[in-house]
Amino acid sequence: MADSETDKHDKTESPTEKRLQDARDKGQIPRSRDLTAAAVMLTAGIALRTTGGWMGEQLAGLFRNGLQLTREQTMDSAQMLSLLSSQAMGALVAMAPLLLMTMVAAIGAPLFLGGWSFVGSAVAPDLNRINPGSGLGRMFSARSAVELAKTLAKFAVVAITGVIVMRGNAGAMLGLGAEPVGAAIGHAISITGNALIALTAALILIAAIDVPFQLWQHSTDLKMTKEEVKREAKEAESAPEVKQRIRKLQREISERRMMADIPTADVIIVNPTHYAVALKYDDTNMRAPVVVAKGVDEVAAKIREVAGTANVPIFEAPPLARALHRSVQIGDEIPANLYLAVAQVLTYVFQLRTARRDRVQPPAVPVIDFTE
Repeated sequence: MADSETDKHDKTESPTEKRLQDARDKGQIPRSRDLTAAAVMLTAGIALRTTGGWMGEQLAGLFRNGLQLTREQTMDSAQMLSLLSSQAMGALVAMAPLLLMTMVAAIGAPLFLGGWSFVGSAVAPDLNRINPGSGLGRMFSARSAVELAKTLAKFAVVAITGVIVMRGNAGAMLGLGAEPVGAAIGHAISITGNALIALTAALILIAAIDVPFQLWQHSTDLKMTKEEVKREAKEAESAPEVKQRIRKLQREISERRMMADIPTADVIIVNPTHYAVALKYDDTNMRAPVVVAKGVDEVAAKIREVAGTANVPIFEAPPLARALHRSVQIGDEIPANLYLAVAQVLTYVFQLRTARRDRVQPPAVPVIDFTE
């Protein structure tokens, strides 16, 4: 018991999304029976109030037809079975609006609070539910005491409201005996609908208190200790799908950053479609050219597209492009064995830039003497 109380006091952290989803998967979602009862009773009252006259006429007609039997019909079991089926179907049609509306309310109210959840394990046999020891523990628990107090309070509120409603409609109910049968049935249904609507006011008051309590209770039951939160975070980080998602995000961020650096490059060396490497060189603060972007196939095509938009020169040198892509990481300087070939490319690019600025004959494209 002491350990249980200690664990309860240690659970100070709000439940995580995973904890809430795990509870939902097990069928543990907030529910308020008072909200459902209020919704059903209000809907039933409205249905009786709006369709009471029509329902009364239908039921009165069934009542009249049920008493208009000949002697031959009463002696024939086949006819009696057919008449019984017809009367039952007529009663079902007369009650259909009420049944349909209350069914929708009974389903919709729980969905409004906790959403839809169907868990097969929740309806599976559980020996703990019929264990006398567990049952006694639940009976004398603090939660049972709270539920008992709530039940007594609800009974008192509904009973007082019911007495007030009965006294207010006493004259109308006593007057039903003096009315024709059809009118009396319709009038009785309308009175019942009004009574249900009045009683609903009391149930709505109870539900307004019970719904926040159930939400708070649900959150309290699922609270976690700091250790549980840390352990869950570690498990989430170690999950393969999470790692894959993180790697994907890192690649996307790296690629966006790389694409943003391409307009600053001096040249794009390509192969000519499968490989693309972007180089940048500033002799004032760099010892050697630096790779600012690289990629193959689709990424290479994207690099060429961005370079074309930014007017960055594209130079075809297949062996050099492959060597750069294989041996240099983004942000690193090129190795010494590639200095000469890259220097030839950059010299041509700088000469081409000067020729365009001065509007003179551009230099001839050099043949890069490089083999892998």
